Parts: sequence; structure tokens; C-alpha cells
Amino acid sequence: MTTPENPISWTRNLAVGSLLGLIALSLAWELVLAPLRPGSVVLALKAVPLCFPLIGLLKNRMYTYRWVSLMVWLYFTEGVVRAYSDAAPSRWYALAEALLCVALFVACAMHVRLRFQNAKAAAAPV
Repeated sequence: MTTPENPISWTRNLAVGSLLGLIALSLAWELVLAPLRPGSVVLALKAVPLCFPLIGLLKNRMYTYRWVSLMVWLYFTEGVVRAYSDAAPSRWYALAEALLCVALFVACAMHVRLRFQNAKAAAAPV
């Protein structure tokens, strides 16, 4: 037996997990695993904008899900470009970034859609 809340909480968990994965991957990739310039932390700063929507996703704010689904395409683009242009170790991290971005986008889009459907069903006259 599934309730309407299960898919909503599943998409929320997927969105939060994907965002946390992107933050962790960005920091590990640029600081430890395959930095472009050893000792440079400049590219690791790309993880900072990802920290802002984390609070909104954890508080389940609908507006955050909407704008994160648009912002994530910047990181997706970086992942695709670097997957095409970087050497082997960095290429795999770029592909992982692109996949996490797709997961985050799908989770946010589905979460918004399911919450609207749930609200519409709750507001419908009986």
C-alpha cells in the first residue's frame, strides 16, 4: 500500500542526496582527486553556490525546488564540457557530476509535480 506522501518523500530524499553528492564531488574533485592546478582552491569554490539551496530543500520549500532545477544545468554543462575535454581521471568525475545533475533535476521536477498534484487532489471538492 502506497500513500501519496511516499513518492513525494522519495523525490525529496533523492534531491537532497543528489545535491549533497554534488557538493561532496565538487570539493573532493577540485581539492584532492584531480585538481586542475595542485594547491589551488579556486575551482573548489564552485561548491559554495550549491550550499545555499540545501537549506531550502531540507525545509521542503517549493520555491527552492523550482530554482534549483534551473541552476543545476550550469553544473551539468560544466560536467559535459569537462568530460569531453579533460584527461582520464577528471573525465570520470565530470561524468559523475553530469549524472548527479540529471538526478537532481529529475528529482526536483518530479517533486514539484507530485506536490502540485497532491495539493490539487486535496483541494478538489468531494
